[in-house]
Amino acid sequence: MLRRVVRGLVTVGVAACLVGVLPAAAFAHVTVNPGTATQGGYAALTFRVPTESDDASTTKVEVQFPTDSPLASLSVKPHAGWSYEITKRKLTTPVEAHGAQISEVIDTITWTAADPQSAIKPGEYDEFSVSAGPLPAADQLVFKTVQHYSNGEVVRWIQDPASGTDEPERPAPVLRLVAEADPASSPAAAAGQAAVAVESASTTQSDAGSRWAVGLSVASLVIGLVCAAVAVRSRRTR
Repeated sequence: MLRRVVRGLVTVGVAACLVGVLPAAAFAHVTVNPGTATQGGYAALTFRVPTESDDASTTKVEVQFPTDSPLASLSVKPHAGWSYEITKRKLTTPVEAHGAQISEVIDTITWTAADPQSAIKPGEYDEFSVSAGPLPAADQLVFKTVQHYSNGEVVRWIQDPASGTDEPERPAPVLRLVAEADPASSPAAAAGQAAVAVESASTTQSDAGSRWAVGLSVASLVIGLVCAAVAVRSRRTR
């Protein structure tokens, strides 16, 4: 059984190496990080913007904040070489957040390069950071984004990447929201349970673990050699 598993790991690892040498632009989307935050709190969000164009630079980035789950507070981390502008909108019906009535919320934030040298060059990416909240009791926040290029091209990252479906061509950045974790299910509690399980393991299980470790080490070595060969071959053929 161990041999079959090792062979399977080698196969998967080689496939991952081959995927790794595919053009990076195929996976270059505007994203928001981290991908998950806690409802009710504030989050430090970073929008990563890659330039996919081969002959133009990114000069402006517009991020639209959700209209169905509005955010009342926003602070922006200064970015050298770029200016920003925040646009707010009035709510027809005020909403309550942390005991206060909110009638004005964030609509958009726009970052603009101060000069061509500050623009995001082809093959590069840049990051723009904010702190926003309070985060609503919703499943997710979709930040539709518009990217402007120096040649006049406009790319709209506004398609909602609904779960359970294929990713659209121009997906909007999505922040998943989760409820505050139960202390009983915290990583520390889980680690404690795992420690008890480890302490109760038998010597036979330890021996089996050693054999697995050796097998996995061999698989890792084979995968590393194959990946190196693939990388060298890729560089030579460019």
